[in-house]
Amino acid sequence: MLRVGSIVVRVTDLPRQEAFWTAALDYEPREPTRDDDFIVLRPRDGVGPNVSLDAHPTGLPIPPRIHLDLYTEHQAEEIARLESLGGTRVHWDKRPDDADYEIMADPEGNRFCVVDVTR
Repeated sequence: MLRVGSIVVRVTDLPRQEAFWTAALDYEPREPTRDDDFIVLRPRDGVGPNVSLDAHPTGLPIPPRIHLDLYTEHQAEEIARLESLGGTRVHWDKRPDDADYEIMADPEGNRFCVVDVTR
């Protein structure tokens, strides 16, 4: 049987992206030392898949073929926290007015959604 072990995000500035994603998700590096071009982040509480950062500069495909959906019961507060870490909201003309998600981007423009699970 297969399971998702890690979701890989291609990045340009590995230290900056490590700082954003560890703070955003309360993750930590799996290993005490890391390569200069790849790091695996894991949940501090052990629940959920890893997020791996691969320092491999590429063009940013819009829309992205794969993105993260981050679930929360406190959407407004989490969006504000992510913005304070360097995340930004992404406007999309086709987003429904009653959508339960907000599209955001990390400091390098990699998109993800913050989903309100209470709706």
